[in-house]
Amino acid sequence: MPAVQKWRKGEKASGDSRIRIASLLAACDLITGHYMVDEIASWFEMPLSSSAPVTPIVLYAANRADLVFEFASGHADPEVLLSEFDPDWRERYRSDFEVFDAGDGNRSIRMKG
Repeated sequence: MPAVQKWRKGEKASGDSRIRIASLLAACDLITGHYMVDEIASWFEMPLSSSAPVTPIVLYAANRADLVFEFASGHADPEVLLSEFDPDWRERYRSDFEVFDAGDGNRSIRMKG
């Protein structure tokens, strides 16, 4: 992110950047306080569903904090949220591979079918 690189060099954050950071911090506080998420950074990076690589931070970056909070509540179906976020997600993230438990007890990947 170019803004972070500038900040590391000692440049000041713009007003817009400060507002976005404050909003993200407020969202993190709300989620950890109301939805009992202990490790917020990891939570934001975990996919909503094993069917697509869409994470809460992707939703948040797309200005869909409403979907982030619905997901955090634990009462929403992740696939319904994915459909609201991207109606074509099933096709966009379709894969010819699947994950399975191999005979040695480890997870592995193989072609479907």
